[in-house]
Amino acid sequence: MSTSQFADRAPDISHLTAYDESHLVDYLRLLDAADEGADWREAAACILGVDAATEPRRAKTMHDSHLARARWMTEVGYAHLLGSDRPLKR
Repeated sequence: MSTSQFADRAPDISHLTAYDESHLVDYLRLLDAADEGADWREAAACILGVDAATEPRRAKTMHDSHLARARWMTEVGYAHLLGSDRPLKR
């Protein structure tokens, strides 16, 4: 997997983007890795394709921003996938 598939930073805007839609599976993989307690360096390498040993700052930025976006998707972004402008009430 080439790192060209991933931006150095995931989107940080309040609506779903084409980038988000193309990386839904990657977001799920990042959430699973975090839930399992995987080391962020391993997740960055396996999921994002960036080596933390050779590019530590870039890898950390990529990992953290994509994980934050993945979490946003579970809290807000999923509603956009369902055709709503805001999250469903719990």
